[in-house]
Amino acid sequence: MDIEAVRTFVAVADGGRFQAAADDLGVTQQAVSKRVATLERSLGVPLFVRSGRGVHLSAHGRSFLPHARELLRVATHAIGSLRQAHRAFRVDVLNTRIAPATALHAFHQMHPDVELDIVTRADVSTDAAVSAVMEGSLDATFRVIGAACRLPSPIHAARVIDERHQLLVGPKHPLVGATSLTLADLGAHRVWMPGLRSDTDWGVYYRELSSTFGIRVDTIGPGFGDDVLLEELAGSGELATLIGAGSRYLWPESYDLRRIPIVDPAPVYPHSVVWRGDNEHPALTAFIDYLRGLPATAGRIWVPGTW
Repeated sequence: MDIEAVRTFVAVADGGRFQAAADDLGVTQQAVSKRVATLERSLGVPLFVRSGRGVHLSAHGRSFLPHARELLRVATHAIGSLRQAHRAFRVDVLNTRIAPATALHAFHQMHPDVELDIVTRADVSTDAAVSAVMEGSLDATFRVIGAACRLPSPIHAARVIDERHQLLVGPKHPLVGATSLTLADLGAHRVWMPGLRSDTDWGVYYRELSSTFGIRVDTIGPGFGDDVLLEELAGSGELATLIGAGSRYLWPESYDLRRIPIVDPAPVYPHSVVWRGDNEHPALTAFIDYLRGLPATAGRIWVPGTW
């Protein structure tokens, strides 16, 4: 069966006139008439009743219309599945320095043949990121998906990375000699996170961490970027910041910055991977399986109670 003839039939049914369908499809009215006539001959029944005011569906046409729409949907899906195999695997890792990016890099080392398109959309809301996955502009994204979050079908999510936090300090800081810390140990110290937006998942996370454990998280001041933050830490006897254990930050050896694990409980940022269940990109299943196989975080952990 000619798919273009079926597409033309649906366009005429929706528009009520051959000319309207021609305008919608970008062809001539004569071409529309020929396609419909060809389809009617192949089916052996009339699909439309013609009149001076246009056309309307015959009984056969009304019966065939839902099946015609399904044929077009299947054809579109079939063509899309072929295109999936020839495009890059597009993943939003939020920030190239944090654990999701580290995990994607490790996956790529295991599957070097997979072409990647890495994007960072940390400032985009979860709803917008999920919409991008739904629309197909992203194959996967990493977000916080709480227990109360309701995702539209066919969107799926799985919590795959609990990113443990560490305290990052310079050589003059009072806690520099500690091999590990508890959250109670941080109560008397300033945790500096300049430019952190309160309306983001990160903002919610650190606000609840602060209120639960009495930690002074200071977001005052513009964020001039990681390089400036690291330089400030290196020269300060007061400032400290929190970073993920799986994050990648590089600094000059002269800075002598120290990462100190936080334990009992370890605050973790719960990254969930979000994907569309009917996405047939050949790399997607392997990536989800890889993430689900990552080792679980050991010991006592803390996440915001609302998550």
